[in-house]
Amino acid sequence: MTIQTNIQPPKVRYAPDFELRGIDTQVHHLARYLEKFQAVGVVFMSHSCDYVQSYIERLKIIQIELQDQGFTLIGINANQNLEDRFEQMKNFANYYQLNFPYLWDSTRDVTESFGAKTTPMSFLIDTEGCIRYQGAIDDRPAEPAAVKQPYLRKAILELLQGQPISIATTETIGCTLQWGN
Repeated sequence: MTIQTNIQPPKVRYAPDFELRGIDTQVHHLARYLEKFQAVGVVFMSHSCDYVQSYIERLKIIQIELQDQGFTLIGINANQNLEDRFEQMKNFANYYQLNFPYLWDSTRDVTESFGAKTTPMSFLIDTEGCIRYQGAIDDRPAEPAAVKQPYLRKAILELLQGQPISIATTETIGCTLQWGN
């Protein structure tokens, strides 16, 4: 499976600031993360999505490998069905031992503001709040060993090294967002 890419950089678009409750019961503010880190990855996810489950270990590795270089990852639950409620989020995070914050968008406002359509869908944000990459995590959702294009990881490294983002957008493959029961 090949994911189409658009090498042309998108128009400058700012990430919407947010204040969302995490499974740690704290309120997380995007602005505070942008003050602390050179790059922030936001991944819209749903723990009931098989695609998300196939990416969890890869996301945890990205967090481990790049957190000391000025990067952090944030997961946002983008689904609003009974299987994806707050208590189930905690169970999911514990089961997979998530090493990044997992937040709940209970109103869907943040998800809609970002323009996320599927889970997982990733966004890379610089210190100015500009979205520098959006799209797929890599080119092989179901085959981690066969990845040829680690889109998100490559964009993070380019941003941290002060280089232009070579691939700024990709098409996503995943589960359609669910807005109710």
